[in-house]
Amino acid sequence: MNAPTTDILKQHLIDPVICIRCNTCEETCPIGAITHDSRNYVVDPAICNGCNACIAPCPTGSIDNWRRVRRTEAYSLDAQLEWDELPEEQDVGDDQAAPVAGADFSPPPVDATRGSVVAPGSASRPAVNVYTLRQPATATVAGNFRVTEVGREYDTHHVVLDFGSVPFPVLEGQSIGIIPSGADARGRPHHARQYSVASPRDGERPRYNNLSLTVKRVTSDHDGQPVRGEASNYVCDLAKGDTVKVIGPFGSTFLMPDDPATHLLMVCTGTGSAPMRAMTERRRRLRKPGDGRLMLFFGARTQAELPYFGPLTQLPKDFIDINLAYSRTPGQPKKYVQDLMRERAADVAALLRDPLTHLYVCGLKGMEDGVMDALRYAADSHGLSWKELHPRLRAEGRLHLETY
Repeated sequence: MNAPTTDILKQHLIDPVICIRCNTCEETCPIGAITHDSRNYVVDPAICNGCNACIAPCPTGSIDNWRRVRRTEAYSLDAQLEWDELPEEQDVGDDQAAPVAGADFSPPPVDATRGSVVAPGSASRPAVNVYTLRQPATATVAGNFRVTEVGREYDTHHVVLDFGSVPFPVLEGQSIGIIPSGADARGRPHHARQYSVASPRDGERPRYNNLSLTVKRVTSDHDGQPVRGEASNYVCDLAKGDTVKVIGPFGSTFLMPDDPATHLLMVCTGTGSAPMRAMTERRRRLRKPGDGRLMLFFGARTQAELPYFGPLTQLPKDFIDINLAYSRTPGQPKKYVQDLMRERAADVAALLRDPLTHLYVCGLKGMEDGVMDALRYAADSHGLSWKELHPRLRAEGRLHLETY
């Protein structure tokens, strides 16, 4: 006999095979239904109302999974935290499963987040999830170079991976997952960690099947105690000739427009510079008269901690407008990217006024409020209404945020 519809739940689950543990879903969930431990991200069936706010921002699609279960047999948080893969579908009868009370399974509105959930109109179509945990690609380390000065608390590397004859298509703004070798404290294989690609689509070395990453390992915490992140240390310690397992690529919205007439306003901190480097290098290689403007606001604690400082200073002034902010320079007042944006408010507003402008923000989550407020200030103080402009930028795929 079939179970009554009211006894059947359409339970929201996260696929641990695809999930790259980027925390986007947990940050996006408006009611705190998503949590995680050192292995898995999971959804609490007692809290989830099926609002779908987490679906579009997920870069892999791992969040878009559902199982019909009897309410009394819903998968608990403890059970989900132990999974290495999703359970098989249950036979719970032929009746339509009812969602959680009050749930709305229609797509989320565009303004569910501060940034766009659609790609720029002229962006190339991305490939996603080509390689998975079950079938990863293997790359060979072609180079590993330090891109900051030696420091006590930080160590940032530029790592080049070569895929040989294995196709691994990526676009500027996408990311990949690296699977550290070995096992965790429980004897299970390490999960993949996500890194933004720092090279353009034709490779770190043009026309070679390779890509680059910008990876920072923190060597001590705020109290000066040594720390050691498993994935970042694994990547930063890779030597030329080592092989590494790679999954992805990920990301279908944080993409650059292919139209060369578009303007790019880029704001980043630390290793958030990776996608900006990819976009800038793409434009540099294709540069021709009449191309759109590039404007970059880039922040770090000190110049010594700013990745790619040397190469940045070599870029032509008429190609990209670079603004560097340092928050911990001895003897100097603290300055953040949002401070420089306010100082350049007239120029920022000029870009905001142009319908060909696309905005990209990437870095630590703490920068987001300040950057958004600086954009509001630039718009409102120069004859634009940020209240009207902001939703239009999101709807048109022209405001992209990737903070962590």
